[in-house]
Amino acid sequence: MQTTFFPFWTYFDPAYEKSLLAAGKTPEEAARLVGWDWTHGIGLYALYQLAHKQQDTRLLNNIRAWFVRRIAAGLPEKNVNTVCPLLTLAFLHEEDPDPSFLSVLEEWGEWIMHEMPRTEENGIQHGHAELENNGHLWDDTLFMTVLFLAKAGALLSREEYVQEAEYQFLLHAKYLTDRATGLWYHGWTFEGRHNFAKALWGRGNCWITVFVPEFLEIAHPCASVRKAAVETLRAQTAALIRLQDESGLWHTLLDDRSSYLEVSCSAGFCTGMFKGLAAGILPEEVRPCARRALEAVLANLSPSGELGNISGATNIGYTLDDYKKIPLRKTHYGPALALMALLPVL
Repeated sequence: MQTTFFPFWTYFDPAYEKSLLAAGKTPEEAARLVGWDWTHGIGLYALYQLAHKQQDTRLLNNIRAWFVRRIAAGLPEKNVNTVCPLLTLAFLHEEDPDPSFLSVLEEWGEWIMHEMPRTEENGIQHGHAELENNGHLWDDTLFMTVLFLAKAGALLSREEYVQEAEYQFLLHAKYLTDRATGLWYHGWTFEGRHNFAKALWGRGNCWITVFVPEFLEIAHPCASVRKAAVETLRAQTAALIRLQDESGLWHTLLDDRSSYLEVSCSAGFCTGMFKGLAAGILPEEVRPCARRALEAVLANLSPSGELGNISGATNIGYTLDDYKKIPLRKTHYGPALALMALLPVL
């Protein structure tokens, strides 16, 4: 499965790194090209889930070996996006404890709690390698950082981590939910006190659809936060059903049919819907929508295993047109989201 239909696995295979060295790259250059960022984090999490689904010990060992090599090479600067791979690392450590993994989990967990840049009201500021984004809350942050914080709290018996993850969810929901639709805006700025272009961006919304079932399963939040999260997901999916295109996909701006149809967000919606159905927190009328989405996503899979029509990495747009101009890219996260959507029906 991982090599035939989802060739993004090759970026995590030891042979890829060896090929870079054989081509004359220095170990430092090879490590940089192999990378450690949110795109890799989504890919690793999908592959980890696949390994468990198929009881693929070889794939699981290769994922573990990838982390060993990356830690030995030195991890990148800490930010919202570089936290993302640690979610998979936490699961690996949980099932087979490793002192080197534990030290990384503890170091980054404490950094998030005590040193990570914050906005007003103590929100996690969505700074990344290119932009500091002073005062910004983004919907991406919940999946990229908060989900790991919840997992680290549960794994390391740090209740304060779980409580912080609960608070971050509530704060982000407060400032990013569009009350008229139940969908989420891409961002909020405390400096300007607005939601930028008020973009109901597809992939940003899909991070929420995926986040909520994972968060409930990982963190076991208190009853009131759980209820808020469930109702948030139900409101969002009800809006998504209304906005689904005849093709089964969604537009990159969910409420703008002049924006292009986009596969990664559609795969993410499908993933979250299937997980929500399995957990019993979404109503059955969501299932036909999820099935149409999965068929549409797989229709964009080429015979060679490449997934098409995936929008590239997206910073906050100050106009709606900014989102329409994001080019389509070959990425890790697109096929990874497609893989996660496919796993429940394998």
